[in-house]
Amino acid sequence: MPDAPLKQDHAPTVSPRPSACPGLWRIVSALDGGICRVKLPGGLLLADQADAVAEAAERFATGVIEATNRANLQIRGIGDDHRHLIDGLLAAGLGPRDAASDDVRNLMLSPLAGHDPSTVLDVRPLADQVLDLLQGTPRFHQLSAKFAVQLDGGEGLAMLEHPHDLWLSAMRLEQRTWLAFGLAGCPGDGQVVGAVPVEQGLALVRAVLGRFLDLARPDQARMRQLLEHCTVDCFIDGLGLDVRRDAAVLGWRRVAGNSGWLGAVPQQQGVALGIAPPLGRLTADMLRGAAHVARQHGDGSLRLTPWQSLMLPNIAPTSLTQAQHTLASLGLLCHSDAPLARLVACTGASGCAKAQGDTKADAVRLAALVPAGAPASVHLSGCPRSCAVAHVAPATLLARSPGRYDLYLRDARLPGFGALRGTDLTLNEAGAMLALPTEHLDD
Repeated sequence: MPDAPLKQDHAPTVSPRPSACPGLWRIVSALDGGICRVKLPGGLLLADQADAVAEAAERFATGVIEATNRANLQIRGIGDDHRHLIDGLLAAGLGPRDAASDDVRNLMLSPLAGHDPSTVLDVRPLADQVLDLLQGTPRFHQLSAKFAVQLDGGEGLAMLEHPHDLWLSAMRLEQRTWLAFGLAGCPGDGQVVGAVPVEQGLALVRAVLGRFLDLARPDQARMRQLLEHCTVDCFIDGLGLDVRRDAAVLGWRRVAGNSGWLGAVPQQQGVALGIAPPLGRLTADMLRGAAHVARQHGDGSLRLTPWQSLMLPNIAPTSLTQAQHTLASLGLLCHSDAPLARLVACTGASGCAKAQGDTKADAVRLAALVPAGAPASVHLSGCPRSCAVAHVAPATLLARSPGRYDLYLRDARLPGFGALRGTDLTLNEAGAMLALPTEHLDD
């Protein structure tokens, strides 16, 4: 992540909140120019808004657009005209006209929220209320620009591994819908700390955020930092809510769903189409093309996903093949068996001063070396910060110098990237090791 804001010469485009995180109002510097992050409400991007992002990337930057692992978009390579870029994005309805309100719009949903066949609860109405709460409550603007909330409706297509400061997951218990919740974790880790009736979901979010701000010191920007000095029991006791914490709640576990997010994805009615830009990078033409397909064959909307990809909901089944052909012709990945669909890479040395390798270019080379049957996801990270992936991938290649990597395999018993399986590997050596069955890597 970039280190410092670019110097601004127009007061309305300057965020007064100190942070190294890019935002709509805070353009931060990198080796390849400025970065502007567009935080989308629950990942939702209307087709006209997609066109506006594409135009802004072409007019005011180098045309590079990235899909992030928090279901947002960011424009890279921005030049000096910050004012007109931001004004154009605001005119398209892509953020509030207040920097502090924009910073706290960190709310993740399933890209098929409200449409997934496995849905326990359509969380979109609650998501709208939570976003209004975050944006409209001045006190909550004190939260870090990284402080994040997840609403999980029980969808089959859901990211369950990304850590959040607060997560809520719909559950059925005693013929009633509840919201199980956890702190400083994710629905997939099994660390449920309580539950409230679904009707109290907004009150729970308000209480947790308020309690955090009551207790956290200035150096405790994230929930995990606070919980190093405050027990979960103490935190919950001060919420002022009747939180259910019996064995049925604390023993509940979120069941993982279907992990397929590329190609045709079933909905409650009809089908959605999952597509991915290679290594998370879109050109303006790719984004415009996706918007065109969403209008012509879908409902005119796109959903960003936490897999650095896009979902086009409500595609007419008779149009699926034509839509895939159109998008594939633009260079977008439409099938999970595409070699690059199994690789994730950070910006790398071409755009980030901290990176030890050109991870994007190396990933393209590695794609030809890693066969089918290798770990489901291989993550190339230019440094230990792991900006491209918020959770630990099955396999991680950590750059140590240009073209050379250390190989780790995920191991729940170990911290960080997992078990170190090879050091100072060339791409050919890494590809050969990843081609081996997992049991051989364990030798």
